[in-house]
Amino acid sequence: MHTHTNHQQAAAWNDWEGIHWAEHPERYDAMMGAFNAPLFAAADIAAPDRVLDVGCGTGQTTRLASLRAHDGHVVGIDLSAPMLDRARRDAAAEGLDNVTFEQGDAQVHPFPDDGFDVLLSRGGVMFFADLVAAFTNLRRALQPAGRLAFLGPRPGDLDSAFARATAALSPFLREASPASRGMGSLHAPARIRRVLTSAGFTDIDVAPVEAPMTFGADAGDAADFIFSMGSTRFNLRYVDPETIARIHAEVHDALMEFETADGVRIPGSVWIVTATGGGAVAG
Repeated sequence: MHTHTNHQQAAAWNDWEGIHWAEHPERYDAMMGAFNAPLFAAADIAAPDRVLDVGCGTGQTTRLASLRAHDGHVVGIDLSAPMLDRARRDAAAEGLDNVTFEQGDAQVHPFPDDGFDVLLSRGGVMFFADLVAAFTNLRRALQPAGRLAFLGPRPGDLDSAFARATAALSPFLREASPASRGMGSLHAPARIRRVLTSAGFTDIDVAPVEAPMTFGADAGDAADFIFSMGSTRFNLRYVDPETIARIHAEVHDALMEFETADGVRIPGSVWIVTATGGGAVAG
């Protein structure tokens, strides 16, 4: 039995959206991997470290962490069974023997006290049902001088490159898909600081980072990927095929602006958040 309290997210990530991620990890990793370098620089993982990757998904960041903590151990935790199945297969294929994956809700999972030197997350921490409770639980799992490093989205900008590329879609994106509910929970730096301070973290820093995100090999491939993503599919589920074809064509044409020799690369922006443990947490 897997302990969890975030029933809505558990259901969503074990349904069609989680399955799509599990079947196409290379597409999502190409998109989000643009921020791997600054995230890992912030995490500063050392060879003997014990690392917890929170919301590890299909495990790219877990595997990358294991190469840095080659004398330690890395645990990836996620709600999604299909994504973890893919993560385990890929880790085994790469011959990584210092990685384990656990299915569970990090908000309530019974981690060992002071069991990790580094807490890492490429966005998974924004989906908790109770942010303070979740980070308090994670803080208990971190040794007092340990490091927290995670990535989170910055607020949407109507003038951003992605907004410009997908302008034809925007009138139809009226609500969050099941798996994307909660993505805005940590948009504001002041809120991030309040949550982490309440959970017992110190030395909190929130820094903006920009990088080109890869969406496909060319405009057609990128448009197909964007239309396959959960938020797009969810919001277009009742739209007639002729309208979808028209929007797809408009997005395709707009994406041509971002074609490069390395694929369709659209500038993206995130927060990189770091903090350290603040001593023992009561409870």
